[in-house]
Amino acid sequence: MSMNTSNLQKIADFFQFQRLQTNFRTEAIAGITTFATMAYILAVNPDILSKAIFTETPGDLFPELVIATAISAAIATFIMGIYAKYPFALAPGMGLNAYFAFSVVLGLGISWQVALAAVFIEGLIFIVLTLTKFREKIVTAIPECIKHATAAGIGLFLAYIALTSTEIIVPSEATITTVGNLNRPTTLIAIAGIFIASAFIARRVKGGLILGILATALLGWILGIAPWPTAIISVPELPINLFGGAFIGLADVGKIKIGELISVVFAFLFVDLFDTVGTLTGLGIKAGYMNKKGELPNANKAFMADAVGTAVGAIFGTSTVTSYIESASGVSEGGRSGFTAVVVGLLFVVSIFFIPLLAAIPSFATAPALLIVGVLMMGSVKNIRWEDPAESISAFLTIIIMPLSYSISEGLAVGLISYPLLKSFQGKFSKISISMWVVAALFLLKIVLWN
Repeated sequence: MSMNTSNLQKIADFFQFQRLQTNFRTEAIAGITTFATMAYILAVNPDILSKAIFTETPGDLFPELVIATAISAAIATFIMGIYAKYPFALAPGMGLNAYFAFSVVLGLGISWQVALAAVFIEGLIFIVLTLTKFREKIVTAIPECIKHATAAGIGLFLAYIALTSTEIIVPSEATITTVGNLNRPTTLIAIAGIFIASAFIARRVKGGLILGILATALLGWILGIAPWPTAIISVPELPINLFGGAFIGLADVGKIKIGELISVVFAFLFVDLFDTVGTLTGLGIKAGYMNKKGELPNANKAFMADAVGTAVGAIFGTSTVTSYIESASGVSEGGRSGFTAVVVGLLFVVSIFFIPLLAAIPSFATAPALLIVGVLMMGSVKNIRWEDPAESISAFLTIIIMPLSYSISEGLAVGLISYPLLKSFQGKFSKISISMWVVAALFLLKIVLWN
């Protein structure tokens, strides 16, 4: 017993529980909450990639893609938790997987192996950029108002995802978006879930978000709106058809135009770079990690997690791995140490045995948690100097563009290009650092070449 107690104390000391004023229970709940909020990736990513990845071996590759998704997410998240000691989780990025499947493989006609090779090359480039601390310098160069705006913008982005995925908000030819049919069963359950989760949060119930997810899913199953899980446990299939595809692609790289390869790698690189910068900045502010200089301590180690995760993920057969904004749900539950990420990583490993159960959790069950996290993250706007037009305008543009463009990087781009220009118009050109101008130029380059 004393040995077990001693080991637990060593773990607590390693993750600095006392300094961060946290404990095993809080960190475990935070990890479970983050995992539950982002577990949809285990079903969505394989679904998207399976439309573009084919092999000569007949059969459904969905199970193999689930394994690739879970393993790459687990490895990257373990690095984040143990090496960087942050409570943030990583997994193959949404948007990047769609670009991989529909634009690169199906659109350009590039083989999935070469596309994986491009992702692998991107990961190696990121490792080099991380070792040179280039990415860390970008975070430091971002003004305080944009950092706080990023946190708020991510909050709105999460809320927008929640509202559109449940069809509470739907497209409209007349007004672009409008309120959907609230009589739809799934929408009604989602609304009920919002009230259920909100009640838990209002009562300050620990683990309120995950309880909301489970209660909403159970309600949907009972009412027959979502099918019950067909099974609880299944034996995972090893990704024998996918593993090493990136190396095959490296050998075939010479078969495509060099300009085409560069453009593909460049696109992966840019989107991942600025999405990760934006996500880590927003999460860092939410968790209270930003120091007085506006720096994220150990940012380089955090960047290394997604760099290595991307390279390893490509080897296993999945698209770019990046930090997840859903990590905010765990942070909102009190997760402050890397142990939260370790719990998420372990759950990703365990999840490969529970694929039928996880696949049965409907999206309308996780949407309420995303909406409430959005509410919590909006608190960052109080730290913006609204009386300064240069700061308030660039901050507001950052906040509003993120959800409307459905992109963290687009919001950052607009904010970071407008900030130095507006400050210059105020006659404060000399106060803008060279790093700030470099970052603005990079974002402008992204808009010109990528949009």
